[in-house]
Amino acid sequence: MSSDTDALSGLRQEIDRLDREIQKLINQRAACAQQVAHVKMAAQGEENAVFYRPEREAQVLRAIKDRNEGPLGAEEMARLFREIMSACLALEKPMHIAFLGPEGTFTQAAALKHFGHSVVSVPLGAIDEVFREVESGAAHYGVVPIENSTEGMVNHTLDMFMESPNKICGEVQLRIHHHLLVGAGTQPDTITKIYSHQQSFAQCRQWLDSHWRKVERITVNSNAEAARRARDEVGAAAIAGDMAAELYGLSRVAKNIEDRPDNTTRFLIISKQDVPPSGQDKTSVLVSMRNQPGALYHLLEPFHKHNISLTRIETRPSPNGTWAYVFYIDFEGHVSEDRIQNVLKDIEVEAVELKHLGSYPVGVL
Repeated sequence: MSSDTDALSGLRQEIDRLDREIQKLINQRAACAQQVAHVKMAAQGEENAVFYRPEREAQVLRAIKDRNEGPLGAEEMARLFREIMSACLALEKPMHIAFLGPEGTFTQAAALKHFGHSVVSVPLGAIDEVFREVESGAAHYGVVPIENSTEGMVNHTLDMFMESPNKICGEVQLRIHHHLLVGAGTQPDTITKIYSHQQSFAQCRQWLDSHWRKVERITVNSNAEAARRARDEVGAAAIAGDMAAELYGLSRVAKNIEDRPDNTTRFLIISKQDVPPSGQDKTSVLVSMRNQPGALYHLLEPFHKHNISLTRIETRPSPNGTWAYVFYIDFEGHVSEDRIQNVLKDIEVEAVELKHLGSYPVGVL
């Protein structure tokens, strides 16, 4: 017993020593971040200095994952460094991040996953408000949903890119888990109505039909709003995620009720800045083609010609005419590359309009 106690004591002392060393190194890193801020402000001016560099952060996080040897997994290690980097960046300049609110939404969870918890979160009521907040400079960056693996594209976000000067500077994917939640005054057998966002109802349709077919389903603007109502109304339940459950103090009647186990939403980071290449990038464009036979072929042929992989293509009605359409396209590569420049030149010959929405790092976390 004595030898076991001695061994445990020795291990704890080693952990304490490592903790002190880690803390010292983190503070040294933070001091370096402050020096970086001073250099940037001296070179660019305090108002014009750019502190957050999406391509640099992507490169750092990729390197962390690549060199990780365990026992912690690469994703977990990268998340730890994400928070360290977030705290260090806040010493340079606290960032204001607009997102589709209210607090407790999956969009907020995506924002914190991408930027870390040392940012100022700015919840807004609609996607167009997020775009305007960034465009006006009131927020440094915005986070908006763009597509879900179950329900497809978020059309409002696509439509905003047609008129907004904002650029895409990043992406983040969030695994979406839905739970059936109730407040303290509601028991499962007393549930008479379920609140949620229309997307969440759609993503849980089969489960609801099997378990709560006869209960009224009421659509609200967000899952967080659904959670608030479930907290305040006896007999009400909500479909929402972990963040909303914790924020509003709700209990889980059922966990992970989404119909597809791989249910994932992709979010875009928007800003007013162009992003240099990170080494593993995507480019997004909007293209309006002439309404004539072979238009789609002429749009896609340059990608085949230059061996560029498309990751997404969607069609939206054009605001400029009846039965006219705009193509939203994501593809691999950065606009600074010659091959991407050649693709865009070929498309421009055939297109009525070509709008570059941004080149940005492929999501790391």
